[in-house]
Formats: sequence, C-alpha cells, structure tokens
Amino acid sequence: MFSFVLSLMGLVLGYVFYSKFVEKVFGADDSMETPAIRLKDGVDFVPLPTWKIFLIQFLNIAGLGPIFGAIAGALWGPVSFLWIVLGTIFAGGVHDYFSGMLSLRNDGASIPEVVGKYLGKGLQNFMRIFSVIVLVLVGVVFIAGPAGLLQGITPISKSVWIYIIFAYYLIATLVPIDKLIGKVYPIFGFILFIMAFGVICGIIFGGYEIPEIQLVNMHPEGLPIWPLLFITIACGAISGFHSTQSPIMARCIKSEKQGRRIFYGAMVAEGIVALIWAAASMSFFGSINALGEAMSANGGAAYVVNIISNTLLGKIGGVLAILGVVACPITSGDTAFRSARLTIADALRLKQGPILNRFKISIPLFVIGFVLTRIDFSIIWRYFAWSNQTLAMIVLWTAAAFLAFNKRNHWIATIPAVFMSAVISVYIMVAPEGFQWSKMIAYPLGIGIAILFFILFMRYIKH
Repeated sequence: MFSFVLSLMGLVLGYVFYSKFVEKVFGADDSMETPAIRLKDGVDFVPLPTWKIFLIQFLNIAGLGPIFGAIAGALWGPVSFLWIVLGTIFAGGVHDYFSGMLSLRNDGASIPEVVGKYLGKGLQNFMRIFSVIVLVLVGVVFIAGPAGLLQGITPISKSVWIYIIFAYYLIATLVPIDKLIGKVYPIFGFILFIMAFGVICGIIFGGYEIPEIQLVNMHPEGLPIWPLLFITIACGAISGFHSTQSPIMARCIKSEKQGRRIFYGAMVAEGIVALIWAAASMSFFGSINALGEAMSANGGAAYVVNIISNTLLGKIGGVLAILGVVACPITSGDTAFRSARLTIADALRLKQGPILNRFKISIPLFVIGFVLTRIDFSIIWRYFAWSNQTLAMIVLWTAAAFLAFNKRNHWIATIPAVFMSAVISVYIMVAPEGFQWSKMIAYPLGIGIAILFFILFMRYIKH
C-alpha cells in the first residue's frame, strides 16, 4: 500500500513541478495567437474551453490503453509502478507536451510535418506513411475488439457490429469536431475517471492488500522485464499514438499556457489510471500468479476489468465495465481515423473545409481498415505495440532537435529519446514478430544502436 501511495504522490508532484519546468524550457507564450483563432474553419480549427479539451485529449489518448496495458504489465509485479511513474513524468509527459506544442507553433500541423521541419524531409516522408499505418492499425484494433465483445452480450454478429462501428467512425471522422467529439467525449472521459476512482476505493476499503515494490521479476512465464515491460505498458507511461492525437487538440487551444494542463496533464491523468488498474489487478486476485491464471483461463484483460468492476462496484460497475471495454476503445479508434485524415490532408495540402475533400481521404482509409479487420487480431496488436513506441521515439528526437536548435535544455527530451531507442532496438531483435535473436546478442547490439543514434543526433544539431 505504501508503494502505491508513494507512486501516486510521485505522479502528482511530477505534474506540479516537472511539467512547469518543461513548460519553461519550451517557452510557452500567451501573446502568440493560436491556430484555433487564426485559422478557424468550423471543422478542425475550433476554439474550445480548456476543461473540454482536457477531457477529450484524455479520452483520445487513453481508451483502454492505461487499463489493458497496465493489467498486462502487472504480471511483472509492482516493479511496473516504477515504469508508470518515471515513464509518465520524464518520457510520456515530455512527449505529449512537445507533440502538442510543436503542432501549435506550426499552424496545428500533423506530427509528420513537425518531424520534417526539425529532422528533415527524408524522415518527414517516412513519418507520413508510418504514422498513417499506425493510426489505421489503432482504428482496426479498436474495431475488432469492441465488436467481438458486443457479439458476446447481444444477439448481433461480430460482422454486423463491425459495419455499425465503421459507420460511426465515418461520421465522427467527417463532422466538425465540436458537433460530436466536443459534446460526447468529455462525458466518457469523466466516466473513465469515475471508474478508476471507484475501483481503487473498492480495493482500499475492501481490505485487499496492494503489494510493495520489489525490484524482482514476478512474471508467471518468466518473460524478461527489459524490454517487454516498456512495450506492454505504453499508454500508461509513453505512447507514440498520443503524438497523433495532440495536433487534433492543438487546433482547438486558445492560448499556449493551456498546453501544460492539457497535454502534460492528460498524460499524468492517464498514468494515474494505469497505476490504479495495475495495483487493483495485482491485489484483487491475491497474487501475481493468480492474476496470470485468471487471464489465461478467461481470455485476458477484458475478464479482469469485468470481474473487478462488477465485484467492487456492483451493478454500476457492470455498466462502467461495458462502457470501458466497448465505448472507450471506439472513441479512441474514431479519432485515430480522424488524425489519419488530417495527416494525409496536411501532406497533400488539401483543405478540409469542403466535405468532399474529407470524403476523398476518408473513404480509402476505411476500405483499407475494413480489409485489415479480416486479419488475426493478435498479429495486428503485436505490430502495433512495436510501431507505437517507435513513433514515440521519433517524436522525442524531434523535441530534442527543436530545443537544441533554439539553444534550450534539450536533455529533457534527449535522455528519454535515447532510452526509448534502446527499448525499441532490443525489442525488435528479441520479439516473436522480430528477429528472435538471443538476449546475448540483442541487448548489447540494441544499446549500441541507441548510442549510435545519440552520436548522430549530436553531430546533426552541431552542423
């Protein structure tokens, strides 16, 4: 229990102090007119209140990520608390803040355009393709999962639910942001908070024992902490997907000082949700081994969410569980397709005011997404997990370049960029979907690649 409380305090103090330091290093300036005001178009560039943008950003970046990822990460034991706290404060918060603020400073540009400005045209073109692939994968993941769950609780088949969700996605992708997303998403964002708060109160007052942090690997299958934990818990620590969502909200912000509360604040809020679900899943079943057995026997994290919610929160918990595992991923999936539309539009310099232009981009995206729903879900998820953290790595290097070019403290982004470079490099070498090399080869080689990236970066900013 002490470790959980200390971790929670760490996240709060990280927001109170470190986020202000990051904001100061960036140089937020309220005298600058934001794209929401300067480029207002009534579709994507729409000024919104701070509280509403915060809840939309929180829901966009969260969905089921800080719940399912934290539950899976809990299998390594309370050592996962350390990654959630340190990852959120020093990596995820920095990543989300800079992805949003650099978009804000560049007319609400999508993340590939921002990367191109600071790291060159070659990487810009790569990111245009890569980020769209990641976004479509996210959309597909958040169609197949909810459709399968809805099939289990209704008489409607999974195929029909896929069509229904696709129809909703198309509408949400095309309509002005304040007409649907701006009205509905703050409600679901608030529900995620209520769900997490109710769960942790049930754990504390229900007499469950939250384990204390131990620097040991408790995974039932003996899977290594490095680098798997840092890929498994993404949305609760650092996730490249967030950088594709931040520009959506950067087009709605009315002043630069809002950025810390919205971008860094939403990341910390997500870290708190992840911390709660990691702690709840470890303590509810009595042991890490029991948690692993429950997940193996009942289909994974969705069962854990349902049993914990229903047991601790009763009928209300059952409703919240359904909203959590069905509605929340859908609300992240549609903004993934919306972000893909904006990314392609920025690359083609195609104005999105006319609805015909929105259709031109959206329809091919949804056709590709529909085809991908026919592929095995687990395969898509594995490739998404790696590509998601690769995207985060690139955005951190972009933030470091921006700071270096402006003669500011680039180390706040450079250090986590090097760390994530090592994580990604080692993971792709040892992963089943990667090269499957031994740890004796992968560990030193992956760390060597991260060091090489650092050397190349220092040469780049010098010249």
